Amino acid sequence: MRKLKLEELGRISTTEFKAAEKIDIIVLLDNIRSGLNVGSIFRTSDAFRIKKIILSGITAQPPHREVLKTAIGATDSVDWEYINNPIDAIQKLKQDNWQVIAIEQTDNSISLEDFIPKKNEKYLLIFGNEVGGVSDELLSLVDAAIEIPQYGTKHSLNVAVCYGITIWDINGKLKPSSA
Repeated sequence: MRKLKLEELGRISTTEFKAAEKIDIIVLLDNIRSGLNVGSIFRTSDAFRIKKIILSGITAQPPHREVLKTAIGATDSVDWEYINNPIDAIQKLKQDNWQVIAIEQTDNSISLEDFIPKKNEKYLLIFGNEVGGVSDELLSLVDAAIEIPQYGTKHSLNVAVCYGITIWDINGKLKPSSA
């Protein structure tokens, strides 16, 4: 066994990435405190060809130093925008038939293991603040909530880790079996 060299990985250019087909997932990051978490989410979004990231509230925006440090260029490949009012964005996407899902522990959450995304649906996934989670105001607008089952004492994951697990799982469920 040997580690592959960069030129053996078959990486595509930023231009090719922009033109490539994406999975129908838009992500809303609301009030994420850490620029390092935001950068990590950009990098994961690049890996799984997420359609777009929407930043709102206190969420750090490129070219914030910590975002750029962990994104390592993904802020150039992944489409993103900053919005002042996440409610307006959610309502507009709902009008365009996007399913709005909070990644949050609620009294009505669906376990990520049990969530079966439909290939013909479009999803807006909302990730909230590292301490407070998705706000009650935004929760009142969602169609569903998904939570990652946890068995330790904390029942809390870092938002970037939570994002990675969620996107990896949903991507695997949406990907054709032949891919």
